[in-house]
Amino acid sequence: MKAVVIREFGNPDGLEVVDLPVPVPAPGQVGIVTEAIGVGGVDAVIRRGTLAGLGFREGHLLGSEVAGTVTAVGEGVDASWMGRRVWAFTGLSGGYAEQAVASVEDVLPLPDGMTGADAVTLGSSGAVAHFALDRARVAPGETVLVRGAAGSIGITAVQLAARGGAGAVAVTTSSPERGARLRDLGATHVLDRSGEGGPDAPSGFDVVIDVVGGPQLPRFLDRLNPNGRYVAVGVVAGQPPADFGMRLIDAFRSSLSFATFSLDTVPGPDRQAVRSSQFAAVAHGDLRTVVHEVLPLDKAALAHHEMDAGRVFGRVVLAP
Repeated sequence: MKAVVIREFGNPDGLEVVDLPVPVPAPGQVGIVTEAIGVGGVDAVIRRGTLAGLGFREGHLLGSEVAGTVTAVGEGVDASWMGRRVWAFTGLSGGYAEQAVASVEDVLPLPDGMTGADAVTLGSSGAVAHFALDRARVAPGETVLVRGAAGSIGITAVQLAARGGAGAVAVTTSSPERGARLRDLGATHVLDRSGEGGPDAPSGFDVVIDVVGGPQLPRFLDRLNPNGRYVAVGVVAGQPPADFGMRLIDAFRSSLSFATFSLDTVPGPDRQAVRSSQFAAVAHGDLRTVVHEVLPLDKAALAHHEMDAGRVFGRVVLAP
């Protein structure tokens, strides 16, 4: 089967299309012929070599979520999964391929009317947005800033915060055009990447959901209101300064909180319940996904170039 692996860590040109054996589902797994593959920020972080300390090596098969049809089941898996269209989480590898395997606990049937592209745009990012807002304990009327709102996590977080009754939902983004699209999704204030906006923009925020990280993270900590909560869900711009925590100590009397959030800390059944609810909301038109572009699997390097250049609004999807 055709698959995309990391030949060399660094820029997207280090990705390579190769032929690999078709994976065979182990006990408790299903085999899936993929129709859509999500290209996420974590894929870019792995590709750059940022997470090499976690054991990633050259030859790594990228991809964490796919949608497609179950064509094989491993020992102990109910045969009724055969032939069903599903979304699946494959872990931190195995998705950029014509066929993939996943634990049956990480597989969800797709509702009628939901495309595979929509599923891989929402499956992981929607759950991250939901639980990050939950971790931040957002209350009705509070002000929320979504930093890096043009990606699939941010787009969902904007919608969920607005639907949850936030008093204001501000976003950082790179252009007025993107800002207009985010307003259409529920944002009330549009800031530039440095956090600057118009005169009516809130001066402070009760909650910041940060997908970006990077060297500018401390300046957004400074924008928290007293009792403000900051939740970092990604580091697509790299690690923050090593001493960023001093901002919290310097503002000791404001009782600020900083947290990181990973879906790995959420029990599997809870993740799946949220995904199932969000999939149903998309099928019924109550929640929107944004698919930036669908590219052939062998154009994975182009997809990563587009992400690195900041030209993606929503999610790029690969189609074998």
